[in-house]
Amino acid sequence: MTNHKPDIRKSSTCPPCPPTAKAWEKCIYWLGIGLGSGLPKRAAGTWGTVGGLIVAMPMLMLGFWGFLAITIVGCLVGSYICGKTSDLMGVHDDPHIVWDEWVGMWTSLLPTAWIMNEFLKSGSPDKMGWQYIHPSLLFLFIIPFVLFRFFDIVKPFPIKWVDKNVSGGFGILIDDVLAGVMAGSIMMILLETVFKVHVIGNFVG
Repeated sequence: MTNHKPDIRKSSTCPPCPPTAKAWEKCIYWLGIGLGSGLPKRAAGTWGTVGGLIVAMPMLMLGFWGFLAITIVGCLVGSYICGKTSDLMGVHDDPHIVWDEWVGMWTSLLPTAWIMNEFLKSGSPDKMGWQYIHPSLLFLFIIPFVLFRFFDIVKPFPIKWVDKNVSGGFGILIDDVLAGVMAGSIMMILLETVFKVHVIGNFVG
């Protein structure tokens, strides 16, 4: 395996899954590349994050606790998925491995999941469902997306330290989870201070 991490600023082709891989290994590989969302030669991480955001949409219909449960499961299995995909590619932390971006994006969307859950619960019975959500609420998705990509690319401490010092599948995953936690935390602060949506108080109460 190549231990040198590829330069994400350069165009690169996604390393293929070995033809000798077993069926279950091919399934892991496709999860690792985000069901194909990580295939683009450029900005694979950004495209993978878009894929994670799209997958998150139906997940939000499960309510906050359902969304949280899937996010936790994604974290728990993510280390293996990322590590196994890396082994199949023969490259450590190839940029086309985007399961970590999926989980990081879901983590950053946890405040959004809480808000959407409360919004859908508070609506009148004849106006329940996504079709009644005002387009202005798109900021609940756009802001976490932008914040997550910012933290994932800039990698402030401790993300950069983790990225350089933690190896294996866990190392591939954890820096994106931390970026998601930072993005979600900033989103909660924005909701509380700028948009006057009291997420923390309602959650604790």
